[in-house]
Amino acid sequence: MTTRPIVSEPAENLCEVTFDSKLEKRIADTLKQYPTPRAALLPVLWLCQDRYGWISPGVMRAVAQRLGENPAHVEGVVTFYTMFRTRPPASYVLQVCRTLSCAMCGGKELAEHLTTKLGVGFGERTPDGLFELHAVECLGACGSAPVVQINDDYYESMTPEKIDAVLETLTRKA
Repeated sequence: MTTRPIVSEPAENLCEVTFDSKLEKRIADTLKQYPTPRAALLPVLWLCQDRYGWISPGVMRAVAQRLGENPAHVEGVVTFYTMFRTRPPASYVLQVCRTLSCAMCGGKELAEHLTTKLGVGFGERTPDGLFELHAVECLGACGSAPVVQINDDYYESMTPEKIDAVLETLTRKA
């Protein structure tokens, strides 16, 4: 299993953000691939989320300044796209597909199993901060439904037994 935990910066470290040289180089390299800085906004935000684990207001302001954008525009983009996290995430973010293909193949039962197993509802995290559960629209793997995305990895053709084994492995890794 290759799923790696999300390591996120605490909110108090991201009030005022200055990009380190490594991230600044990645941003500069990304900007070269786009005709305007605005066109690179999504990839730059993705780089920041990869670096910090989430997009804080301080990160939004730093991105706006770096790209010459209005901070309100950057915030609007961040809050529009569900792929961007606006609070520190759990170590493992489970996204359960709730569309028809997954539902017809046991996704609804899988979702119910996860809420019971983890003791949390959708949009919540476990008290230990290890798992966070979200219902999402199509993950694009209908042929191997039901699907759960955990951080960057897809787990396909899931059953309650299979997801229990995955959760056990992730818990041991923590």
